[in-house]
Amino acid sequence: MPMTTTNHRTTADLPNGNCSGPFLVLGATGKTGRLVAARLAARSHQVRAASRRSATRFDWNDKSTWVPALDGTRAMYLVPPDPGTDVDRFVDLAAASDVGRIALLSARNPGQSGDAHLAAVEAAVTGGSTPWVILRPSWFAQNFNEGFLAAGLIEGTLRLPVGDGREPFIDTDDIASVAVAALTDGRHEGCTYELSGPETLSFAEAVTHIAVAAGRSLDFVDVEAEQYAAELAGYDTAPALIATLTHLFAAIRAGDNDYVSNGVEQALGREPTSFTAYAARVASTFT
Repeated sequence: MPMTTTNHRTTADLPNGNCSGPFLVLGATGKTGRLVAARLAARSHQVRAASRRSATRFDWNDKSTWVPALDGTRAMYLVPPDPGTDVDRFVDLAAASDVGRIALLSARNPGQSGDAHLAAVEAAVTGGSTPWVILRPSWFAQNFNEGFLAAGLIEGTLRLPVGDGREPFIDTDDIASVAVAALTDGRHEGCTYELSGPETLSFAEAVTHIAVAAGRSLDFVDVEAEQYAAELAGYDTAPALIATLTHLFAAIRAGDNDYVSNGVEQALGREPTSFTAYAARVASTFT
C-alpha cells in the first residue's frame, strides 16, 4: 500500500520546480520509459527524452551529461542505473537544478535479485530534498513478448527454473499510467506504490494464456537452476546476469511473489489490466 499524503499540488504549483519546463524521461527507449514519454506528449506536455543517442544526450557513465539533461526540468521519470553509479550525487544535482518531482521506477521486493542496489537507489531518492514517488512493479508481462523470454517462446518453448511459482505479472501500460499520474499530480508525492496485475499465475499458466490468444501450441518446461545457468552460459551470458536471474527465479519458485498488490487501484482508481487482456493484445507476436 502507498504511504498516505495530504498534498494536493499539480505541476502548476510544484514546490521548487520549473512549472513550464519539460518532463525528463530517462530510459525513454525502454519498456516503460517510451510509454511514459508518449503519454506525456499525448497530453500536450513537453518531453525531454534523454539517452546516449538522443538530442539531449544522457549517459550515466559521463557525469558531464547530467546537469544539461536536468536543467530546467519540471519533473523526472528515473529508471535506475547499473550498480556502482553515484546516484546520491545525481539526486543532489537534481535538487540543485530545481527538479520539481522524481518518479522512480524501482521493483517489487528491492534486493530480491541478490544485491542491495535498488534499495540504495530508493534511499538516495527518498533521502533527498526533491519530492518523490516510488513505483515498485512486479514482473512485466511484456517480458514475454519484448524481453528476454520472447525468443524461446516465439520458437515454441519457454524453459525456466521456476517450478509452479506464481507471479502477478503487470502490464507496462499500467506502470506508465501510474508514472504519468505521479509526475503530473502532487497528490502522489511521498507515496510508494506496490504495483501488480490482478491475479497470480504460474509461468505455465501464463504461457497457456498466450497460446490460446495466439491460436498455436506453446510449451513451458521447468528446468533445474544449474541446468538453466549452464544454458545461459552457453549463450555467452555475463556471469553477473546469470547470478541475478537464477536468484530471481529461485524467489519465484519459493513462492515469494505469490500475492497481488493494490497500487494500481490506489493510484488510478481502477483495476489493473488482466494477463488475458495483455495476451490478446500481443498475440500477433507469436503467430
